[in-house]
Amino acid sequence: MSSPEARFNQAIKEILAGGLTRTVLSVILGFLVGALFMIGSNKEFLEGLTYFFSRPQDSLGAAWTVVSDGYGALFRGSIFNAEAEDLIKAFRPLTETLRLGAPLIAAGLGIGLAFRVGLFNIGGTGQLIFGMIFSTWVATRIELPIVLHMIVALIAGILGACLLGALVGFLKARTGAHEVILTIMLNYIAIYFFSFLMRDPALLQEERASGNPKADPAAVTAQFPKLFGDEYSLHWGLVFSIAAVIVYWWLMERSTIGYRLRMVGFNPDAAKTAGINVNRTYVLAMALSAAFVGVAGANQALGTAIGVTPSSHAGIGFDAITVALLGGSSAPGILLAGLLFGAFKAGAPAMQVIGVSPEVLGIVQGAIVLFIAAPPLIRAIFGLPKPQTTNALGAIRGRVFGKGGAK
Repeated sequence: MSSPEARFNQAIKEILAGGLTRTVLSVILGFLVGALFMIGSNKEFLEGLTYFFSRPQDSLGAAWTVVSDGYGALFRGSIFNAEAEDLIKAFRPLTETLRLGAPLIAAGLGIGLAFRVGLFNIGGTGQLIFGMIFSTWVATRIELPIVLHMIVALIAGILGACLLGALVGFLKARTGAHEVILTIMLNYIAIYFFSFLMRDPALLQEERASGNPKADPAAVTAQFPKLFGDEYSLHWGLVFSIAAVIVYWWLMERSTIGYRLRMVGFNPDAAKTAGINVNRTYVLAMALSAAFVGVAGANQALGTAIGVTPSSHAGIGFDAITVALLGGSSAPGILLAGLLFGAFKAGAPAMQVIGVSPEVLGIVQGAIVLFIAAPPLIRAIFGLPKPQTTNALGAIRGRVFGKGGAK
């Protein structure tokens, strides 16, 4: 029997080798990279370098100031603004983080589900747009009682996205076409189809003086109600996203369907030998993946009193890939990752106000993805032990980023 010290050392080794440790370290490194870009673009810091050896405190002080001010503004713009006039305004940044994070969470769940089945769904944008189309049509062209109208419009958005995802799965299963190519092309088709619909007055176009296409606003009965009154923009989209997290967890961790999906993700050949219809599973997986993205589409269409535009997808479909990777395709991980990226979106304007380029947050996000996608790099930097096993997400990393991503 091993000694307590040996068991303790083994536990520490397993923690350090785990995905959670690498994820936390990747986020920290991402913020460090962002700090370096803020410092490198600061005028006072660059001027101090010309006489660094005589007065190094000038450059070091400028570096500390720009980083503390930049990330301080991010905190005030996304979590809590202690400089606000009252408590309502002080807590508004947190509600904006939750509001902007809600669609990222829902879409991230969809992309994460595909990852766990060994598929790479980068068609979140097109699926989200189809969700917006279906939700908008129900919300503007059908009259129903309050609450019922909202639920039907939400279901319509889920169904619209689900149909597009199922099409990808069907084409992959029947023709062997790669899901990456299919989803890329369908993204373009969905974007231009959406613009076409809103430019045709007989369909969704609201009569406007300008030439910018815009859909009719959703009926009041179909809009997501505000959670905390008119003082905040946060609405029931957050509730539906959290419900989606619970459904995703149950589906993937506790249901028979989830077991089959995960089995195909681990080893399609073994799953086929065990009697699972792999092609049918691909169709189901893409449909379910898109269904979660459809929740985000309904959020964009029904979470506002104004009509959607061709840019209402807000890049959520692509951001969801990052959210799924950062969250390790697990329900709790995607929830936290979605909130983190929601905080980035909410805090970017506050950083811009103090003169820090909001693009720095894009660099932070990109750096986080880089480190997440390269576990060997993180292990080399921090001297972490190698994990004992790999999973379906590791296989996806190997397919997308090369063999090093799967180690």
